[in-house]
Amino acid sequence: MTHDPTASPLIFGGAAPSSRTALPTLPPLALYIHIPWCVRKCPYCDFNSHTASPVLPEQEYVDALLADLDQDLHAVYGRELSSIFFGGGTPSLFSAQALGRLLKGVEQRIPFASDIEITLEANPGTFEQEKFVAYRALGINRLSIGIQSFQQEKLKALGRIHNGDEAVRAAGMARQAGFDNFNLDLMHGLPDQSLEDALGDLRQAIALNPTHLSWYQLTLEPNTVFWNQPPTLPEDDTLWDIQEAGQALLAEHGYAQYEVSAYAQPGRAARHNLNYWSFGDFIGIGAGAHGKLSHPDGRIVRTWKTRLPKDYLNPAKSFQAGEKALTNDELPFEFLMNALRLTEGVEARLYPERTGLTLESLAEGRREAEQSGLLQVEPSRLAATMRGQLFLNDLLQNFLT
Repeated sequence: MTHDPTASPLIFGGAAPSSRTALPTLPPLALYIHIPWCVRKCPYCDFNSHTASPVLPEQEYVDALLADLDQDLHAVYGRELSSIFFGGGTPSLFSAQALGRLLKGVEQRIPFASDIEITLEANPGTFEQEKFVAYRALGINRLSIGIQSFQQEKLKALGRIHNGDEAVRAAGMARQAGFDNFNLDLMHGLPDQSLEDALGDLRQAIALNPTHLSWYQLTLEPNTVFWNQPPTLPEDDTLWDIQEAGQALLAEHGYAQYEVSAYAQPGRAARHNLNYWSFGDFIGIGAGAHGKLSHPDGRIVRTWKTRLPKDYLNPAKSFQAGEKALTNDELPFEFLMNALRLTEGVEARLYPERTGLTLESLAEGRREAEQSGLLQVEPSRLAATMRGQLFLNDLLQNFLT
């Protein structure tokens, strides 16, 4: 989602950034809520998720989330929430009653925008589907359903606990429950996956007519089962063919790519995610959640919360594990690492508005990136070229020493 705030400071290339001014306006504010439990940990997953016990500590965890939020309120007084995202783990393991109490508690503390987007990540299993109507009644107006594949052998290889039929039914159940806005998560580059396998999954997803598709390549991450016991993945040529053919298929059916792995029908881009990529603000509550908040005096602070659920629920321990105020040297990279993920980039004016630094502080790195064909030559925008999108790490190197 964002750069690891515990990493070493990143130094911007070229001339030192100019001194920072107070921000003219504060960016939109979002809330991320982390529910850390899953029925079973998938072998590819490096998220902060943990196998659930037979009885989840719903009441205790909701109490902790609201107490956690209380400690962040001083930094957002007078602002309203533009979006809320329940991530995990598997948030749909929680009952509608627990989530309803949580949402009510949040709204009592921070006003909701009249058009707030509230997204809940859900598994497609029958158990979760039965709750969709109740979730919609709470005001949750967007689902993100973790399909990954519709093919049984691929689901088994990924350690998923649902089957293809449940995945298909989940989209219909979401629509019947009143969700006219939902995302399907789908992966490609799966173990022993052919081009036709990948396109078959994508065609099935498109046939379900989601408003949004997150379509991304499986990668082997450290500290996962797949990292220690790597499966046989497709060759690079096959991966490239899948990417090209899949993007063409999505475009043909009206899904515009607006971010590295995000495709949406017109007007249906995920507002919560757009806020991340445009360097907006977000509070993070829950075990291991990260946050980023701007202050009127120009300070921009990243926070991260206690990671293990047992520690997060321990009254003797602090919710917050750490915080870091971003320096002038770090801000250019932090901003561009997010903004350049968007296929159309951002208006250049957003950089000084969100960082308090001048556009001149980007000048040298920008010239180098333009000359190498990775950044568009467009004074009013900061946007990667098509080649820059493919080699985003190389593009960002122009802004590091």
